[in-house]
Amino acid sequence: MITDVRVPAEHQQPYSTAYEQMLEKVRYEGAYPTLGKADEAVRLALAGLGRQLTGDERVDLAGCLPLEAARVLTLQIPDPHPLTGWAFVKDLAARTGASLATTRWDTGSVFSVVSAHAGPDLITRILDQLPAGYALLFGRAELTQAA
Repeated sequence: MITDVRVPAEHQQPYSTAYEQMLEKVRYEGAYPTLGKADEAVRLALAGLGRQLTGDERVDLAGCLPLEAARVLTLQIPDPHPLTGWAFVKDLAARTGASLATTRWDTGSVFSVVSAHAGPDLITRILDQLPAGYALLFGRAELTQAA
């Protein structure tokens, strides 16, 4: 089992300006009281996404993100059997001990900011690669084709 990326406070380095700006946006979107809480949410959500995403979409997303965020995403080994969106939230909640509602909120807060960094075309490609259920996490409608 892969654990989430956690660095003890005494070993943390100051954030780059780009990452701090990203954290400020996540802090605002998620109504977090501190940048530290926003950083926890970013690390949790991006580590989880890193376990689901592969190929060019993973590389392209990492290229759009600040270095600290890109590292969290790319340090994860992709799971050969990606989870659905709901299973993804349940997995993150189990890893942290947080409620499903809190985990869903955290993930949505982070992914809305990630969407702004990546742009609509890359997010569409990412959603096309992932199993059903991720669109809502990225703030989009979950569209399905009629049978």
